Amino acid sequence: MQLVMLAAIMVAAIIVSTGMGYIDVPAGAVVKIIFAKLSGQLEYLEAMDSVFPVVVVDVRLPRILSAAIVGGGLAISGVVFQGILLNPLADPYTLGVSAGAAFGASVAILLNVGFLGLYSVPLFAFGGAVGTLLFVIYLSSSSGGFSSNNLILSGIIVAAILSAGISLLKYIADEQVSVIIFWLMGSFGSKTWTDVGLIFLSVGIGLLIFIFFARDMNLMSLGNRTASSLGVDTRKVTLVLLVTASLVAAVCVSVSGIIGFVGLLVPHMMRLITGPDNRRLVPVSLLAGAILLLGADTVTRAVLPTEIPIGVLTALIGGPFFCYLFRKQQAARKVI
Repeated sequence: MQLVMLAAIMVAAIIVSTGMGYIDVPAGAVVKIIFAKLSGQLEYLEAMDSVFPVVVVDVRLPRILSAAIVGGGLAISGVVFQGILLNPLADPYTLGVSAGAAFGASVAILLNVGFLGLYSVPLFAFGGAVGTLLFVIYLSSSSGGFSSNNLILSGIIVAAILSAGISLLKYIADEQVSVIIFWLMGSFGSKTWTDVGLIFLSVGIGLLIFIFFARDMNLMSLGNRTASSLGVDTRKVTLVLLVTASLVAAVCVSVSGIIGFVGLLVPHMMRLITGPDNRRLVPVSLLAGAILLLGADTVTRAVLPTEIPIGVLTALIGGPFFCYLFRKQQAARKVI
C-alpha cells in the first residue's frame, strides 16, 4: 500500500512539475504529450500549441526524470551504507565518493578538458569517485575482512585530503573557480535523455542487487558473527554492496554534482514508516528519494524567482529537519 501510494505521488509530481515553468503547460496537455510520444500516435498533438511538445519532451522531462532517478539512487545507496556499516549517520558519501567526484570534476574544469564534449566533466567525476572508492577499500581492508570503523575512518581521511586538493585547485583556477563552485553545488540544468538513460540503467541494476541482498542485510544488522552463523558470507556481501552502492552514488554525483542529505535523511524518514526490514525499506526509499529531490528541483527551477543550486536547497531543508529527528530520538530514549 505504501509503495502504491508513493508511486502515485511520484507520477503526479512528475506531471505537475513538467507543467511548471516560464511557459505553463496544463497537466492534461502534459499527459497527452507523454502518451502521444510513447504510443507514436502524434495526431493527439495536432490541435496543441507546437511549443508545448518541445518544452515538455526536450527541455523539462530529461531534467525532471534525472532529478527523480538521482534522488532515488542516493536514497537507496544511503539505506545500504547505513545497513552494512551499522551507522545511522552513514550516507552515500561516507567513503569519500563525493569528494573523489568533486576532485575529478575540478581537475577536468581546471584543465578545460573537452575531448569528450559535454561528458568530459561527468566522466572525470566518475573516475575520481571510483578511484577514491578503490583506495578506501584498499586502505581499510585486512585479513579479517572489512571493519565498519576502518571503512568510515578511511573515508574521512581520504575525503579530507581530497577536500584540501579541491581548495588548492580552486585557488589555482582563477577564472574557472566560479564554474567549479557551481558544479560542486549541484544542478540538473541542461540534462539530456542520454543522462536519463545512463542513471536509469545504473540505479536500476543497483536496485535489483540491493533487493537481492536485502535479507542478508537484515541478518547482518544483528552482527557479523550472528549473520555468519546463519549462513551469510559477510565479507562477500559487504564488498558487493559497498562497491554497488558507491558506484550508484558515483554515477548520480557525476551527473548532478554534489547533493547532500538525500542519502542521509530519506532512509531515516522511511525507517520510521516501514520499519527496519530492508526488503521494504529499499523500494520505499527509492520512491521517497525521487519525490524529495524532484520537489526540491521544482522549487529551485519554477517557484523561486532566481534559480539556486539544488545542493544548497537540500542542505537548507535537510539540515534542520535532521536536527529535529535527532532531538526527537534523543527525547524518546530518555523516556524509555
